Amino acid sequence: MPSDNPLTVEKVKLGKMLFYETLLSLDNSISCASCHVQEDGFSDKHVLSIGVGGSLGKRQAMPIFNMAWHTNGFFWDGRAELLRHQSLKPIQDALEMKETLENVILKLESKGEYRNQFTRAFGSDDITAERMSFALENFMFSIVSDNSKYDQFLMGNATLTESEERGRQLFFAEYNPFFPEESGADCAHCHSGNNFENDEYRNNGLDAEAAIADIGRQSVTGDVADKGKFKIPSLRNIEMTAPYMHDGRFQTLEEVVDHYNSGIQNSNSVDPAIYFTSSTGLMLDAQEKADLVNFLKTLTDYTFLTNPEYQSPF
Repeated sequence: MPSDNPLTVEKVKLGKMLFYETLLSLDNSISCASCHVQEDGFSDKHVLSIGVGGSLGKRQAMPIFNMAWHTNGFFWDGRAELLRHQSLKPIQDALEMKETLENVILKLESKGEYRNQFTRAFGSDDITAERMSFALENFMFSIVSDNSKYDQFLMGNATLTESEERGRQLFFAEYNPFFPEESGADCAHCHSGNNFENDEYRNNGLDAEAAIADIGRQSVTGDVADKGKFKIPSLRNIEMTAPYMHDGRFQTLEEVVDHYNSGIQNSNSVDPAIYFTSSTGLMLDAQEKADLVNFLKTLTDYTFLTNPEYQSPF
């Protein structure tokens, strides 16, 4: 955890209040939780999130959990270095909450419960943008998902079905065009570790060079080699976080698997390991694709989706 913002009960409580607070938006109509819904894995079922006045965001809302284990920035393009920086940007975004931090502070100062909670969290009732960001960071750091069926399987407390086990083996097996019978889906190449992500930005072959409309990471780094690269998301709770990809183009996990199996497009910055599969595809048949999807569904953490610690305090 960041040394200048350790987790405390009172800061987490304040952060949760702010996360669910509609006063953070211009017309007091939406909160962070409007686009990050707990039962949906703290993601948004809309392809593009709906902001103040019905405006649409530019990208699909990313899910929120296990944020303390992300060390390479936040948002699809990584434009926020720390979670505290990320927390304030939607408030000020003209397509999202469309508010100013100065106005938000004035609105919060008019509420005695906020002055009291800022005192409990920080020692005085001074409401500042930095304190808001620290509290929101605390709450989001506290949102943890680690109790899926797959987690229970690893601990010896659950058994995978035959289909889920075949999918597990496909997930972790590498692509091998020379020995098709041994070739896997090579998912762990990008979705690795306990959080099923690798803290990197990749172009996963969604579009050919001329069709890349969103330059992604390049907008932050200015490096043309980063064109079309986006943050690799965790696959935990992936069953619950449709639609998929930065632009929400895929509605189902089956569509996602089909993309990697036979839909890779070439561009100058496409990940070499992903493009390597494009000549043959992943060579998955219908049963193997179903098995892979069934394994992905074992990453759903139902206790996380209903944990009262993350629910609205209002």
